[in-house]
Amino acid sequence: MEIDKIIHEPARLRIMMILAGLEQADFSFLVTTLGLTRGNLNRHMEKLESAGYLKVKRSFRGKVRNTSYQLTQKGFKALAQYWENLDTVRQSGQP
Repeated sequence: MEIDKIIHEPARLRIMMILAGLEQADFSFLVTTLGLTRGNLNRHMEKLESAGYLKVKRSFRGKVRNTSYQLTQKGFKALAQYWENLDTVRQSGQP
């Protein structure tokens, strides 16, 4: 049993938790909600996307580019496994 280091990073865990509760979220919403810089959020999203945890949807609203994200099935499963593994680690430290 190993803790997923991609999810375990605090900002990425917060991203995963937000997306787990929403159908999808756009980049601007995540920047505002998380209080991260655009560049920092972009790097975290790239890591999560490369792991297969996020689906990225790029579109236009009028002439403005919009990028939104949603968790993939793999992302939901990885997050559930992350919490199970964390509980196991937490419980193993108790008498």
